[in-house]
Amino acid sequence: MIRSILFLLLCLSTIQAFSQKETLKVNDLQCEYRENPLGVESPTPRLQWRLNSPQRNVVQTAYRVLVADSPEQLQKNKGNVWDSRKVKSNKSIQLAYAGKRLEPAKAYFWKVMVWDNKGNASWSEPAQWQMGLPTAQDWKGARWIAYEELPSEKRIVPAQHGKGSKSLDEGKNILPILRKEFTIANPVKRATAYISGLGHFEVSLNGEKVGDHFLAPGWTDYDEHALYVSYDITNQVNKGKNALGVMLGNGFYHIPRGSQYRKLTGSFGYPKMICRLVVEYQNGKTENIISDASWKTAPGPITFSSIYGGEFYDATLEQPGWNKPDFKENKAWRQVLLVEGPKLEAQVSTPVKLVQSHAPIKVTQPEPGKWVYDLGQNASGIVGIAVKGKKGATVKITPGELLNEQQLVTQKHTGSPYNFIYTLKGEGTETWQPRFSYYGFRYVMVEGSVPEGQPNPQGLPVMVALKGLHNTNAAKRVGQFATSKDLFNKTETLIDWAIRSNMQSVFTDCPHREKLGWQEEVHLVGSSIRYSYDIASMSRKLIRDMQMAQTKEGLIPNIAPEYVEFEFSNGVFRDSPEWGSNGIIFPWYLYQWYGDQQVLEEAYPMMQRYVEYLKSKSKNNLVSHGLSDWYDLGPERPGFSQQTPNGVTATAIYYYDLSIMGKIAALLGKPQDAKAYEQLGAEVKRAFNETFFNKETKQYATGSQTANAMAVYMKLVEPQYKEDVVNNIIKDIRTNKLTAGDVGYRYLLRVLDDAGRSDVIYDMNSRTDVPGYGYQLARGATALTESWQALPTVSNNHLMLGHILEWFYSGIGGIRQQEHSIAFNHIEIRPEIVGDLTFSKVTYDSPYGVISTDWKRNADTLELSVEIPANTTATVHLPMTATDQIFESGKLVAGNKDLQQLPSENGRAFLKVGSGTYHFVVQAKKEL
Repeated sequence: MIRSILFLLLCLSTIQAFSQKETLKVNDLQCEYRENPLGVESPTPRLQWRLNSPQRNVVQTAYRVLVADSPEQLQKNKGNVWDSRKVKSNKSIQLAYAGKRLEPAKAYFWKVMVWDNKGNASWSEPAQWQMGLPTAQDWKGARWIAYEELPSEKRIVPAQHGKGSKSLDEGKNILPILRKEFTIANPVKRATAYISGLGHFEVSLNGEKVGDHFLAPGWTDYDEHALYVSYDITNQVNKGKNALGVMLGNGFYHIPRGSQYRKLTGSFGYPKMICRLVVEYQNGKTENIISDASWKTAPGPITFSSIYGGEFYDATLEQPGWNKPDFKENKAWRQVLLVEGPKLEAQVSTPVKLVQSHAPIKVTQPEPGKWVYDLGQNASGIVGIAVKGKKGATVKITPGELLNEQQLVTQKHTGSPYNFIYTLKGEGTETWQPRFSYYGFRYVMVEGSVPEGQPNPQGLPVMVALKGLHNTNAAKRVGQFATSKDLFNKTETLIDWAIRSNMQSVFTDCPHREKLGWQEEVHLVGSSIRYSYDIASMSRKLIRDMQMAQTKEGLIPNIAPEYVEFEFSNGVFRDSPEWGSNGIIFPWYLYQWYGDQQVLEEAYPMMQRYVEYLKSKSKNNLVSHGLSDWYDLGPERPGFSQQTPNGVTATAIYYYDLSIMGKIAALLGKPQDAKAYEQLGAEVKRAFNETFFNKETKQYATGSQTANAMAVYMKLVEPQYKEDVVNNIIKDIRTNKLTAGDVGYRYLLRVLDDAGRSDVIYDMNSRTDVPGYGYQLARGATALTESWQALPTVSNNHLMLGHILEWFYSGIGGIRQQEHSIAFNHIEIRPEIVGDLTFSKVTYDSPYGVISTDWKRNADTLELSVEIPANTTATVHLPMTATDQIFESGKLVAGNKDLQQLPSENGRAFLKVGSGTYHFVVQAKKEL
């Protein structure tokens, strides 16, 4: 009898466990925004996870986090480092670790148990993170080492704009290779390499490249700090002899003089590197291999490397086996120099990688000896070649965005000359690709070789293969967009290529002539980017760049890192409020989007100092300097604002800063600060309206789209005038077409969307006959261009006008946050069924999980399928008439216990739902 009962209980327990496993899952564990990260420096890393359940209306009611110092302890459900115990809370993101002190370079293992409101409980699979080296002592005596050292008097910091003074030294430096052999005597449990090389490095172990990063580490202000990268090399170390090899490139650390193009001329020093290799043995012992005086170095085969001018490689200078054990060093090798270097911090951002290749779609020969390869896509990147020929023969490669009248590659407006040059070693088919530079291009012109299969009377090298290799930040793709309107789909692709091409370790303006981190793009196009890519970790790095760039006066310059101080044109290219205000706006957006309150706490002093700086520059509470609405549309060539006075955009953004600061101060428990910002904001608002608002015309300043839209969006306009101002915006668009530029266009779209006038947005962007996205596509653009007119005289790969992606996701797709929502925990589903659109399918992978909408309409019905992630709620807006009926999964919504029907208004029904998938149908009521 007892055995039968025990057997029954065991069966019931098994069934319940199986049921719970199927009903509730916990996955996507992250630490500091990354899965199983290395190099974590925070003493209280933030953890997060997601719930998945086929049930509806699922909410987490409690959690328990276990952190252990070994997988074995965790498997026994022992959190010997931290056991949070069962905590009644729905918190599943931004949970700060609160256990024992974490040790440098040590790995930690964790998992989480979650309980939900349906009576289910489930453990996650285990995850881990590994600590970095947060202090100088943690490097265990590792030193910066180099081939040569630049004399301090020859440093050029800040850099000089352009080619720099002729008095500057030529500065042709050696691009070195460095090596170190070591022996592993015992079985290895774990091996980790912590390494930085300036400007860039590529590390190999036993002849094989470590990791898949490109242009590592990320760019920083090297006088303030440099980043190091952490690699798991457990599977690459061998028992017995091993060899580490490092190649160094200049990057922004050293921009050499010479005949090649350069936007800036500057130098923090010659290339150098530092590393600590930590080997943990299975017997419990640990060994460190560090960069020190025992390393050897020699000139490498890269003879020229410039972030702006290209890269030259001489394969005849290669030393086969230099990065493998038992290499016999020749007299070119010498002891490294021990040098000084900047403070080190872990690279927390997702890295830059080579992610895609483009094969030529056409090859032509416009002139004898010049072959032009069309890769079909304008993108950031390098070339990869396979070539065979005689030793010493040289192949010159010139990339470019456009072709000139002779159908040759032109670099006239993107930085010239920029070249990749390869000298053959004459050993069969040779493969090569640059390591430390990149450019923006669609076309490649090759001189000194002949494509395979073509006549070759001069016996030139034969180009067996050539491809473009696209480099971008490895941020995860989180958004997908498709509609029935092909023009919108092509517009999304157009903008996406510009985002990818300019999403490096900073958001650059262009991938060729400048490669600088202009700040206005980050907050203005930021929402468009976040719908497409998970840039949480990258954003933390960008904010750190601004903190480092801020001056003692409080100025946040227009670019960060600020390698050069742009003082020309009255300094507006260094100091423009619409650019510098990224230091306030962007951290706030980051908090709203990802729930990152810690970034607000860390950035608050920077924000305070910048507000004080703007206040000091104001006169009668108005700020009047800066670039205003850069690249708006007017009668003249685009550039400085033509339609909107400086004081309008600068003061509006100043007021926006103050309103944000009031909210941040209140959130951080600083009520006196909040009150002060609110009071100053009220004074600025009064001055703005008294100066710029015309009560008779209901227009601001010149009545430009930007002036009126910013006044509405920033809530500067008094409520009684708002409708009239919005109507004036719409009238101007209908009459004069689009005129708003870099700054104003984002606010123009937001104001129209908020006013329920997505029909105007639709009409404005459905054209190919006036400057805009369709106009660019009609002229053959494959990436978003710098100007609405797709001018060939400016960059043809620029992300700054990409604001419409935000409307594609939040408007057409209808995925947006409710007011006061944080990290999409309260979602609004409000698709705009406008124009001749017949369907839309949009997905956004939010911090809590996937949100998706899929709608289609015909003459009689509107169908909308919605997916809402667990631990969140949503309000669904559905357009309907008084005679329409709404069904969900085939049943009338009235009485549906899975959702709540709210009062309808303005031709919309409102339904409050929890997590799950829903299929709504709005259908005209049929007559009996």
